[in-house]
Amino acid sequence: MRRMLIRLCFIALYMMVSALPAAAADSDFGQRVNGLAEVKAVRVSTDSDRTRIVVDADKAVSVKKMVLSNPDRVVVDIPKAWLSPKVKKDNNIGSRFVGKVRLAQFDKQTVRIVVETKVGKNNYKVFTLKGGTVPGRVVMDFGNLSPDSLQAKIDLPGTTKPKPQPAEQPAKPAPEVKPAPQPKEEEKAPEKPAEDKDDELAGITGLKGRKITIDPGHGGSDSGAIGPTGVMEKSVTLRVAQELKRLLVAEGATVYMTRDRDTEVSPKGSKATDIEELQARCDIPNKNGSDIFVSIHMDSFSNGAAKGTTGYYYSLGSKRSRELADKIRSGVIDQIGTQSRGTQSCNFYVVKHTDMPATLVEVAFISNKSEEQLMNSEEGIKKAAQGIADGIADFFG
Repeated sequence: MRRMLIRLCFIALYMMVSALPAAAADSDFGQRVNGLAEVKAVRVSTDSDRTRIVVDADKAVSVKKMVLSNPDRVVVDIPKAWLSPKVKKDNNIGSRFVGKVRLAQFDKQTVRIVVETKVGKNNYKVFTLKGGTVPGRVVMDFGNLSPDSLQAKIDLPGTTKPKPQPAEQPAKPAPEVKPAPQPKEEEKAPEKPAEDKDDELAGITGLKGRKITIDPGHGGSDSGAIGPTGVMEKSVTLRVAQELKRLLVAEGATVYMTRDRDTEVSPKGSKATDIEELQARCDIPNKNGSDIFVSIHMDSFSNGAAKGTTGYYYSLGSKRSRELADKIRSGVIDQIGTQSRGTQSCNFYVVKHTDMPATLVEVAFISNKSEEQLMNSEEGIKKAAQGIADGIADFFG
């Protein structure tokens, strides 16, 4: 018996000693990134004139840039930042202006972005933006930012290198060289007030001019699910929807609400049938030609241990509905830290009878005491709305 006790003591001691390095490593990591901006995502869009790379961070950041050769690269450093392991490190773009984009943790406090490009110094621009659904952004534009970039190309495998002689061509017709100072005047436009900056920001997120209908679930005589301490689903969904509207309008979107107070949506009010009430919610986005429809709900189950976030879509509806549901679900989870319950197909009336990409998001379980408490707090409301806004921006971005 004594031997067994001694063995158990040794095993317990060994397990404690083995756990020390891991605990120390976690503690060291937490201390190292404390106060640093987290680089959370990279997004790329390309058209015939420009490739735009946007790097998202959870707080405002600054940048330092330099140019390297053999191969030609633009290097952008973000000091006081760390790179989330969720970010894709190697991105093959293969556009006319950019070959590859790579991100790495250059040192303990610097994230480095390396862009392979052949464009000249007048044909790329790097700047930062603050505000909107993402607190900090680094924006990198490559392409036709001035007239002499028309023939700029990158050196990609399987393509021939551009011949030097096209660079001479713009100098031949003398009359066309003189108007060149005019575009330089236009480059001063960012110095104009916030309106131009708002346009720039909206262009990056892709939300400017978008029509979005938000549907706060339940309302009026329909309380929806009720949590353990009496919090009503209809109140939480309306609060999230109102904060979401504020975020989207700030980014240039046109937002429609199926309801903006505690009431039914159907003109018949509490006398409406369930179908009449649900159809009234669908009529709003269908009539105003919304680009997307987002219905906000709280989940509930008889077992109070059930928890997490779910995205729903109608599989026979718009082809991009699943993408919208998935991105919004991911955005919410990133913000409020709930468990993922996946993106699932459904037969819910409001996503089945809308004519555009549509999703119903169950933000969290109001029947779960901790999630009810979270979603009854100001912080929970703001984070949930931010997560939905992030998902929408990602969908359009």
